[in-house]
Formats: sequence, C-alpha cells, structure tokens
Amino acid sequence: MKKRIVAGMLVSLMAASMVACGGASDTASTDTSSDTAAAETTEDAGGDAAASGDLITVGFAQVGHESDWRTASTNSVQAAFSEENGYDLQFVDCDNDSATQIEAVRQFIQDDVDYIVIDPIVSTGWDTVLTECEDAGIPVIVIDRTIDDSDKYVSWVGSEFMNEGLAAGTWLKDYAEAKGISDLNILVIEGSNGSSAQIGRTDGFKKIADAEGWTILDSQDGDFTQDGGQQVMESYCKSYEGKFNVVVCQNDNEAFGAMDAMKAAGVSYGVDKDVILISFDACKAGLEYVESGDINADFMCYPLQGEYCADIVQQLESGATVAKQTFMTEPWYVAEDILSSITYTNNAGEEVTEDLVVVTDAASQASY
Repeated sequence: MKKRIVAGMLVSLMAASMVACGGASDTASTDTSSDTAAAETTEDAGGDAAASGDLITVGFAQVGHESDWRTASTNSVQAAFSEENGYDLQFVDCDNDSATQIEAVRQFIQDDVDYIVIDPIVSTGWDTVLTECEDAGIPVIVIDRTIDDSDKYVSWVGSEFMNEGLAAGTWLKDYAEAKGISDLNILVIEGSNGSSAQIGRTDGFKKIADAEGWTILDSQDGDFTQDGGQQVMESYCKSYEGKFNVVVCQNDNEAFGAMDAMKAAGVSYGVDKDVILISFDACKAGLEYVESGDINADFMCYPLQGEYCADIVQQLESGATVAKQTFMTEPWYVAEDILSSITYTNNAGEEVTEDLVVVTDAASQASY
C-alpha cells in the first residue's frame, strides 16, 4: 500500500501531537468497553481495506519472548494487525538483542512498510534510526517500554513504570506497619538492565526505600525470565541466608523462579511466612499465586496494547491528530484485605489514592 503520509506531513503531525495525557484521569482505560470500542473501530476500518485487497503494512519489532507478559503483548498486536482487520504484519522477535532490533527497523524501512511498531529493548540509542524512519515518511508507534533519547515517533502506549515502583514501595510501607514489622531487609531481582521498565520500577521503589531507611541488601538483573530469577535467588539464598525478609521481583516470571529457589533452600514465602514476596505484571499465573498467598502483592502492567495501536493507525489514516502518550490504567493486587488502598505522590507530582484488589478466582482467571 502506498503511504498516505509523507515526511513533511509527518513532521507537522508530530509537532501537533506533543500534548501528552497528563495524570491518571487522562489515562487510557483497560475497561472492556474501551477495548471493545477500539476493536470495533479497527475491525470496521480494517474490513474495508481487506475487502479491497489494499492492506496496510505494519512492521513490529518485539523485544523477545522472555515472559508470559511478552507472549500476551505479542498475541495482542498480532490479533489487532491481522489480515482480517486489513493489515499485513511483518513481525520480528528480536530475542532481547538491541542490535537485532535496530536491524529489524531498518529492514522495515527498506521494505517500505506503512507503519512501524517498536517495543524498545533499551531506552537509548534510537535517535539515528528513528530519524531514518522520519526521513522515509514512516510513522513509528512505540509500545510498553519508552525511548528516552528521541521524540521522533508519533505516539507511545504503555505503563508508568515509576508509579508501579512507587506503589509497590508504598504498599510495603503500609503493609509492614499493619503487620507490626519494623525491620525490612530487602533483596531485589531487577528486569533487563537499561530497559525503561527496570529503570522505572527500580527508581520508584528505591525512592520509598530511601525515605523509609530500609536496607536493600542487593539488587541484581534477572533479565525478566524465570531462569534468571531462579539463578539470582539461588545466589541470594547462599549469600544472605537468614538475613532477608522481603524479595522484590520485577516481573512474575522472575518471581516464579525465585519461589523455586527459595523452596529448594527451605525459605518460606508469602502471607505470614519468612519472606514478603512482591511482583509485577499480574499475569494469570501470577495472580493465582497471589490468591493462594504465595505472592503477597502483584502490581499490574497491562500488555494488551494491540487494539490501541491499531486505533492510532486508523486515526492517522483519517488524518487525525493522535495523543503523544497513552498510559494504561492498571490495578494493584494483594493477597489479604488488611489494606483497602494506598496513597502516594506519583511521578507527575500528584497525590493519588488507589484501591487495592484482593484476588479472587474470578480476578485471576480474567487476567491475561
């Protein structure tokens, strides 16, 4: 399909769309009504294109396949940009290799696709290749993780990772107070080093830890994988035996690996056990462990962003201006009803009070 947006028009569009969604009240919702509306818009517009045989070509450079979250993200984009919906999707699994991801984007440019979707492995090193996209007149949509060294993309859709870290730290503060735990000695299993998810969750949690005077014994990269989480936790169990009572894993798969390692080492975890276990993502398996009390709290990162991306493409196709940023609205899940909500100052400098959701079987089965 011939591009309908030339480089000069793209520059004007990007300048017009610099106003971002600001606070929580402006964020995109994960309610089914919002998702259904986005899906209907995509299907209606896509059906016309498919019927005419004039498919919109989209290149998607995905991080890899390291976690349940990533699988759900990939499936969401593939479903939204299906041929049935009027798209020809070129998908590249970059296997967590930044050089491969840059090469994939350059191949998309060479193939003259209409749009490019990127979930950036790391947050820097993007300005040159995004300039090449801009020069080629190809709009770029960024999802999930952020790009920090360039603004040459039309829109970003994802989560506020700093708020996830701040919320996790605030929950731990309030939870420890409610349980009468005064001494917190914490081990952190971080995500892939240099990714915006790792940076935001680390910085947000550390801000609360520093303010409260907690001891973070160690913080190491588990690469967002179950094997990585297990290996780091095995090392922790040997090096810090009997010295820790909190483990923070920056995604569910790392938590699953950490649980295996602690179980093998004879360390109990979860509700009223030796170790408070905190996780992020809130995939179905993760919430099942919250429901059983093995994970104390799990902070959702919503992966089903494909329909939002397709809606952005359809807005661009119609010549509309799109928002520069769209934040997902995400709940925080807990195993106990000891706290009903948390209050903290978010990354936008706003004091927010957010409900905590005690996981039921219905909640875990409804997750991705």
